[in-house]
Amino acid sequence: MGVGQKISAENAGWTFGGDVAETFVDHIKLSVPLYDSGHDLTCQVSDFFVKNDSVCYEIGASTGELTRKLAEHNAGKPDARWIGIEVEPAMVKAARAHCAEVPNVTIVQEDARLAEMEKSDFIVSYYTIQFVPPRYRQELFDKIYETLNWGGAFVMFEKVRGPDARFQDIMTQLYNDFKLRNGFSGEEIVEKTRSLKGVLEPFSTQGNLDLLARAGFKDVTTIQKYLCFEGFLAIK
Repeated sequence: MGVGQKISAENAGWTFGGDVAETFVDHIKLSVPLYDSGHDLTCQVSDFFVKNDSVCYEIGASTGELTRKLAEHNAGKPDARWIGIEVEPAMVKAARAHCAEVPNVTIVQEDARLAEMEKSDFIVSYYTIQFVPPRYRQELFDKIYETLNWGGAFVMFEKVRGPDARFQDIMTQLYNDFKLRNGFSGEEIVEKTRSLKGVLEPFSTQGNLDLLARAGFKDVTTIQKYLCFEGFLAIK
């Protein structure tokens, strides 16, 4: 079934593989409020943590848009290394092509849970962890915390659930209105929701804060919030 931007997905069968990479950026910009603003904010936050000898990661780099923006934003620190970790082969191919002109960017095809990661000053996850099966999620948060140097930062953007049923209902309806205004048909919205069953598993704001706390993070704040989309900054 069509979910917009010529992307098809079956019931409970959303995937980032296949042809999705070809129109992914267009689709996600229309689907996620403040998508570009979140990129810009992440770049600005990086100013406080990235040094010229830093190793920095994006977990779930998709087509490499944000990894490249971060590297270019920090062009004055040319020895900083930017490593995008992405598990889907089609996305890896697109990201490597997109970042080919930026010498200090490397895109690796690997599951972030299993990847060997060097000590890092800055780690980003932009709407990625919500797709990690819940049974593996704490393990990934723990790994991110251990990978960071003391004083390093983890920037995480996630779709979040409401704190109770009434707020969730309000946020869902307002989000559907947002997508209708951006040109999605009612059928596309319904089919996208059906395709994400069992694939996209958002936690509440508190659920994400609990994951961060169990990993060891004590200093955490929200840096962006729009309905059910939230950006967090956690400092080790």
